[in-house]
Amino acid sequence: MSRHPPPPALSDAPLAPGLYLVATPIGNLRDITLRALDVLSAADLVLAEDTRVAGKLLAAFSLSKKLERYDEHSAERTAPKVLARLAEGARVALVSDAGTPLVSDPGYRLALQAIAQNSSVFPIPGASALLAGLTVAGLPTDRFLFAGFPPPRSVARKAFFEELAGLRATLVFFEGGSRVADSLADMAAVFGPREAAVCRELTKLYETVTRGPLDVLAADPRMVAPKGEFVIVVGPGREEAATAADADRALSDALTRLRPAEAASEVAKALGLPRRELYRRAMELKEAKG
Repeated sequence: MSRHPPPPALSDAPLAPGLYLVATPIGNLRDITLRALDVLSAADLVLAEDTRVAGKLLAAFSLSKKLERYDEHSAERTAPKVLARLAEGARVALVSDAGTPLVSDPGYRLALQAIAQNSSVFPIPGASALLAGLTVAGLPTDRFLFAGFPPPRSVARKAFFEELAGLRATLVFFEGGSRVADSLADMAAVFGPREAAVCRELTKLYETVTRGPLDVLAADPRMVAPKGEFVIVVGPGREEAATAADADRALSDALTRLRPAEAASEVAKALGLPRRELYRRAMELKEAKG
């Protein structure tokens, strides 16, 4: 008996010419969307990071299509031919090895070139390790930044994290198993004991999500060279209370444009400080300047 589900009936609606950015499963084949299957079935050409991976996906749903490699090594050679076909009205599907194209893969350049020549570009949404990790982490999702893969060496990695430390947003990273422990240690050194989640093999048989402060996760023996693919989600830093010096700088700037009452209101909203005290201080600053 086949392990794969039988392919659903495909749509017979015509497919418009253009470049289709088709999300594919990140592990569980049943996460393919019906619309993705429609596009892959009707496309004139399917571009793939790895044609072997894409070939297995197509075979699982009884699809047989012309496949061509499109990755960082072949992009310069392949792109002109693809763009020419798009200009002629071809329907081209772009897939990554897993997940949504343009998220940590070279598809961005092709999409940009297609847009530049006025070819239509269509998103075919679906599975995404980034969003799967974010939703299961148990951390704020109202504001987040996807930062991709951290640098492989510790010095560059810490500098990379330091650039992100001041952002009031949940941070999402991809990482390979061999560097998870080192990355977590550097995160703990830079971000402090922020709450985080380490998501392993999302949607796959051995999916695990480990949550806790970064320093605790960094010391967890399970993080020493584990196998698999990882999404690390780090909670936002805490807002630091504005100092009197911060308030004076903000008020001085505001007073160059506004009356004291309006300046106090603007700074109170920006810094979360009491308006009445800011108004009193604004009057003092104005009088001091004569």
